[in-house]
Amino acid sequence: MPTKTRTTATSRLGGWLPWDQDALHAWLQDLGQQAESSTEPQLHPVIGEFRMLIEQDPIVRLYLTEMIRQVPTSGKYRKHHLKSVDQMLQLINAVLGRAPEYDHTAMVGTPLNAIFDWCMGTPAGFGAFRNDAINAMLKKILTAWCEFLSSEQSLYVLNETPRGWKCAAAQRAMKMHEYEYDPDDQYWGFTSWNDFFTRRFKDGRRPIAEPDNDKVIVSACESTPYRIMAQVKKQDRFWIKSQPYSLQDMLASPELVDQFVGGTVYQAFLSALNYHRWHSPISGTVVKAFVKQGTYYSETEAEGEDPAGPDDSQGYIAHVATRAIIVIECDDPSIGLMAVIQVGMSEVSSCVIRPEIKPGHPVKKGDELGWFQFGGSTYCLVFRPGAIASFALQAIPEPYNPRAPLVLLGTPIATAS
Repeated sequence: MPTKTRTTATSRLGGWLPWDQDALHAWLQDLGQQAESSTEPQLHPVIGEFRMLIEQDPIVRLYLTEMIRQVPTSGKYRKHHLKSVDQMLQLINAVLGRAPEYDHTAMVGTPLNAIFDWCMGTPAGFGAFRNDAINAMLKKILTAWCEFLSSEQSLYVLNETPRGWKCAAAQRAMKMHEYEYDPDDQYWGFTSWNDFFTRRFKDGRRPIAEPDNDKVIVSACESTPYRIMAQVKKQDRFWIKSQPYSLQDMLASPELVDQFVGGTVYQAFLSALNYHRWHSPISGTVVKAFVKQGTYYSETEAEGEDPAGPDDSQGYIAHVATRAIIVIECDDPSIGLMAVIQVGMSEVSSCVIRPEIKPGHPVKKGDELGWFQFGGSTYCLVFRPGAIASFALQAIPEPYNPRAPLVLLGTPIATAS
């Protein structure tokens, strides 16, 4: 793999957490101070349930206690923001009543990921975030946070202060002029944080390339290319350093997997400030559409004790994380069956498939399939062997580069055979 070096970018791959560990530590300190000074110190019911699980389940208690203890004490880990399980619960509790704020130098779009950050890359952390009981509880916590982010109470971050999403710097970073919103309304016409986060482009901003040419496959998301891999196996060791794709694990569809063996996977990641809806890359008919529940903060040991592990483990998490899987029979027979896999990363576990996207439903290239809520993520397109003649130059991944140009929604990424 290419050597990773710090760039002039202010945040890590995808823009979810800052490169500057001091900035991240300062954000967490501020969160901790707010939690301690809160006039409502009572734990949210779901956090009380989590505490009870920790007290009653010795394996859960072992993992969570040890993952905090095992964080190294030297180098980039010299400042420990987590001291105990109880402090971790208090920080999570504080997050449940907050919406993400804008911050150019320490964009924490996934605050729970920030809390767990270093712990995820410890031996106990690897085990903790694969534990079924812990993942079931994390799902409840994320559901509770999603309820807040879908409420009017979450709109307070849409303001013009330097930390508000209406400030000039935030508007420039988001390219807000490209989106539908009401500039005369206090909250731009949005009903919640999630409504703002899943904002839509203005008509004509993302035209679909050659809509009547079924051989042109377009980008399903506003995203940056991560990897292209051919001759993918039915079963492989997706957890090792190279993170090869293992089709039967990715697709979770044993009745369909054999058709993709030897095929190609294209993977790209979404950034923090970008559009988070998904669209069909081709025209065809939906064969299958479902959400596969999985992990939320698991990463592969092969990347080592790396604070950016969730980003570095994108191939791995395509097999284990919560994800939406949509299988489409393309109108072009040379493509035939293909799969669109939208993978939740960290908090971005809320993969919402549109209600009409179900077996038998026809889709046109560019039709909306669903969206992510409260965060960012990664996605894969899976093709049968021989389906792709070539990939567009812009779809070829660059070596590790947080500033790599986006592949805009609806632009060509490949041509069918």
